[in-house]
Amino acid sequence: MTTARELMTPGAECAGENETLVEAARRMRDLDVGALPICGEDDRLKGMLTDRDIVVKCVADGGDPGKTTVGAFGTGKPVTIGADDSIEEALRTMEEHQVRRLPVIDGHKLVGMLAQADVAKAAPSKAGETVSEISQAT
Repeated sequence: MTTARELMTPGAECAGENETLVEAARRMRDLDVGALPICGEDDRLKGMLTDRDIVVKCVADGGDPGKTTVGAFGTGKPVTIGADDSIEEALRTMEEHQVRRLPVIDGHKLVGMLAQADVAKAAPSKAGETVSEISQAT
């Protein structure tokens, strides 16, 4: 059984809940990513922040990304996958929650990120339907 740990990109960086959106956007730029997990002071995952969140939920509404904190976007229970969960479980989770990226956790610790593309490269026959389902909804 192939697990999320085997396919994930390790060493995911978090945006701290007290950082501004400008700081998070710079980190996204520097890392060349479109999303960052949001971590609290307790190092627990609080949610996900996307570049689209910054534009649509802050800038487009006249907000100040230099004053708005990342924590304002960390509401609800984040969708995650366990490091030792199967890729089939990861695909089900992506499809059910209509997400393309999953933070991978081991206990409560963030250990990596699993993207739809990671799964598609490793198991194209399994990922095809999920990719189609997620793409239709977004």
